Amino acid sequence: MSGAEDKGSAPARSHGRLRPSVSRKPRALMEGPPRLAGAWCAKVITLFPEAFPGTLGLSLTGRALDQGLWALEPIDLRPFGEGRHRNVDDTPAGGGPGMVLRADVIALALAVAQVGLPGRAQWPLVYLSPRGRPFDQAMARRFAAGAGITLICGRFEGLDERAIEHFGMEEVSLGDFVLTGGEIAAQALIDATVRLIPRVLGNQASVEDESFSEGLLEHPQYTRPAVWEGRAIPDVLLSGNHARIATWRRQMAERLTKERRPDLWRAYRERHGGNPDRDQEL
Repeated sequence: MSGAEDKGSAPARSHGRLRPSVSRKPRALMEGPPRLAGAWCAKVITLFPEAFPGTLGLSLTGRALDQGLWALEPIDLRPFGEGRHRNVDDTPAGGGPGMVLRADVIALALAVAQVGLPGRAQWPLVYLSPRGRPFDQAMARRFAAGAGITLICGRFEGLDERAIEHFGMEEVSLGDFVLTGGEIAAQALIDATVRLIPRVLGNQASVEDESFSEGLLEHPQYTRPAVWEGRAIPDVLLSGNHARIATWRRQMAERLTKERRPDLWRAYRERHGGNPDRDQEL
């Protein structure tokens, strides 16, 4: 304590002793920058709104967020909970371990989140769940083409099935694994979607020429130095012949896709009228 302090004054409270305020109003973490008219918006219902924007506030997505090219509205689920302790979950009907998010609590949060929004075609309602349809680039393009999205981050053993059915939620999964909650999945989904919005990346050509843009994995990339650890950049990439370079990149993309992702390769060949079972070696 410095000598200038009044010994009779009450000690300052530490951060651990502060009492958080509870409000059902969505938290606008990005209140400073103006939101451009018609900007794509992600509303995220979560028990951990402080997790946002997280990595979404960095690099190109963060700059686009600051510029108002897209918007983020985390909605704290806790204030919608029941009783003195704002309970948002309860034990599973029929017994079993863990807890289940309550349908009535989610309904209250959605009543706030969905006010004034357009129909589902323009504003999907997505529940992030391991049992959902796998998220892919085509889904990201569909979400980016709309006006926004509302995401529900699961926790515990999941969400009461009645809420999923009643609201017609679209269940989406990042893959065949289980996370402790949907927040990381929500950030990944938002990142993959936001980068497709015009002006976010600055160079739209980079979006059109990357993995999955045409159903293929991306071709190998190289940069200087021309030779590193005895490995040289392929001569064709230094030839200046853009037609040859384009052909090489296409061939490499096809080869990598066939070797590493037979599922993607089959779908790609079928879309282009080919028979993947009769393909010659690339």
